[in-house]
Amino acid sequence: MALLIIEPGRIEREYWRDLWRYRELFYVLAWRDISVRYKQTAVGVLWALLQPFLTMVVLTVIFSQVAKMPAQEGIPYALLVLAGTLPWQFISTALSSASQSLVGNANLISKIYFPRLIVPTSAVVTSFVDLLISFLLLLAVMAWYQFLPPWQVFFLPFFIILAFLTALGPGLLITALNVKFRDFRYIIPFMVQFGYFISPVGYWSGHVPAKWKLLYSLNPVVGVIDGFRWCLLGGENQIDPASFGLSLAVTALLLVLGISYFRKTERTFADII
Repeated sequence: MALLIIEPGRIEREYWRDLWRYRELFYVLAWRDISVRYKQTAVGVLWALLQPFLTMVVLTVIFSQVAKMPAQEGIPYALLVLAGTLPWQFISTALSSASQSLVGNANLISKIYFPRLIVPTSAVVTSFVDLLISFLLLLAVMAWYQFLPPWQVFFLPFFIILAFLTALGPGLLITALNVKFRDFRYIIPFMVQFGYFISPVGYWSGHVPAKWKLLYSLNPVVGVIDGFRWCLLGGENQIDPASFGLSLAVTALLLVLGISYFRKTERTFADII
């Protein structure tokens, strides 16, 4: 006979263990989101390649041909743009997906108990699949230019994890806010668009004037994109320790704030949603 124990505060104490116990639900939600993303689409998985490719072409023409921004020696401008597009596309897609994840699973959340942290995290993982597919485009462009990545490429897994954490922290915060304030969903596209313009997607961070460097580095995406370029392209894409350290600190702060606020409001999700 199964024994049911009802004890005040037990759920709080067992929360992080429950994340592991409910890992199968995490797999199911992530796989469902992946299959739904590409189901009944005209180009399917190719969309994960087409979007960064078109972004690369447009930004290369604008910054390289129209704005005449100098390219780094030995590095094609298209590769510079693509190496910045991949992490930005992952982070922006993850934020948008995570923000709607709880509302989209309202029926599930209102009926059974499980750690709600699983839902937005699975949405971020779904966007991670797009990032892996996009790397095929990067390899193809590198082969086209006959460009070999430097030895720093072995550090790429670290920056991929950093990109995941950079998306997860704000994603949890925005997700929790979106449950309580439904009109918050209208702010999210503006935030993503604004972040696109202040992130070094189409240009190199070295083009930023020194007097703006401190303010510029408060954007946590800067450290991720600079890290990707350092790993994939080498050359002059050196990581500034001060700038990277500040971006890393902001990422850690947002992650702590996101988890704290999500956990604080999590117990009210079933009632509000």
